[in-house]
Amino acid sequence: MTGWEVTPRLRVVSDNDYCGDPDGLVQLAHLLLCDSAEVPLVISSAVGTAHFEWTPDCPERGAREARRVAELAGRPEVRVAAGSPTPMPSAHEPARSEAVDALIAEAMRDDTDLPLFLTCGGGLTAVASAYLIEPRIADRLTLVWIGGEKPGTTDLPDDVRWRETNTNIDLTAARVVFDSPIPLWQVPAGVYDAPMVSRAEWATRVRPHGPLGTHLFDVIAARVDMLSRGINLGETYCMGDNPLVLLTALTGSYSPTPSTSTWVDLPRPRLDDRGLAVDNPGGSPMRRFTGLDVRLLLEDFYARVLLRAGAAG
Repeated sequence: MTGWEVTPRLRVVSDNDYCGDPDGLVQLAHLLLCDSAEVPLVISSAVGTAHFEWTPDCPERGAREARRVAELAGRPEVRVAAGSPTPMPSAHEPARSEAVDALIAEAMRDDTDLPLFLTCGGGLTAVASAYLIEPRIADRLTLVWIGGEKPGTTDLPDDVRWRETNTNIDLTAARVVFDSPIPLWQVPAGVYDAPMVSRAEWATRVRPHGPLGTHLFDVIAARVDMLSRGINLGETYCMGDNPLVLLTALTGSYSPTPSTSTWVDLPRPRLDDRGLAVDNPGGSPMRRFTGLDVRLLLEDFYARVLLRAGAAG
């Protein structure tokens, strides 16, 4: 493509539980196909220890999946680091890992002026641990998190498996982040589930378009087929992690903000021992998204998969 040159205007570290729900792999592919974002690091985090896909090596398994997507996206050079397989031991003890060390190093770089965003589509173990080890990262990045119960939730099911997934992966880490001054953009439940796609969409707009499109269709289809042995998922699937790309790489032109989505700025709440938000008027400011530009998110993704297929072919 000529006539519209794009150079990076931000850095994005992508942290996700790539060994779990494959919408994280779709988000990673979308990000790696974007020209406006440098991606110096990808962190493969764990799913929750009560999750049916958890194993002690799930960060390494997720890292292999992330590297496969990076190769298909034409970005084999991207560094992928494994996070901790388990949550933080306590609010004062980091869960150390290769990923935590790499995140700190990236945040503390002084050889670039590009702002750093950390996008998390899973638990917050890595960022909370990094903050405990090096609190100065709070002044050097913005955290964009897919997670948290719907605003206003006051009751939860007794079975913790049906509570908000990303909070439950590491509730201790989530509470550390909410008690910290780390700049926080939150996309809670009830908002992050807006990017719903249909099987027909993916069969016509993703699967036919090159090795990357085929791979992404197949990993989603395999997930649906596996879950459908117990739950009839019908013809749709939620790409709940792709808002991370929308709110970073796909921001406005004249003003690099996510201007086509909607949000409120507010003092961040505290999280109680169930993960529910408790008003905290003195909390550090945060941004909570209330609506997403799903048209831009999905159409851009489909277009990039098509363009990648042309480049690869």
